[in-house]
Amino acid sequence: DVQLQASGGGLGQPGGSLKLSCVASGFSFKTFAMGWIRQAPGKGLEGVADIMNDGRTDYVDSVRGRFTISRDNAKNTLYLQMDNLRPEDTAVYYCAKRGMRGKTVINGRKYDYRGQGTLVTVSS
Repeated sequence: DVQLQASGGGLGQPGGSLKLSCVASGFSFKTFAMGWIRQAPGKGLEGVADIMNDGRTDYVDSVRGRFTISRDNAKNTLYLQMDNLRPEDTAVYYCAKRGMRGKTVINGRKYDYRGQGTLVTVSS
């Protein structure tokens, strides 16, 4: 079974940093594009960042230059380094696997699995 276990959320201060990690299992991690998606209180799902299996990355405009997505294929682990945090970054962050048959569609990108989520709260 595909499992995506995210961790690293918590309370961050405006202007501060947090780093999320996601350990993947149950599939060939290095083969698939991966992403982080988030859901702010009372809002829908938003794509934050994606990384292809060749390392190419893409970001939503609101986090570009502040967040960095990366992957370690040897450790089956996905990361999201979040710097210069803003209160509007407060959300549950999900690690997600891209897949052609995915039923979660955000901006045309399909995700077929996502983890349980980790809460990030940005507040002073």
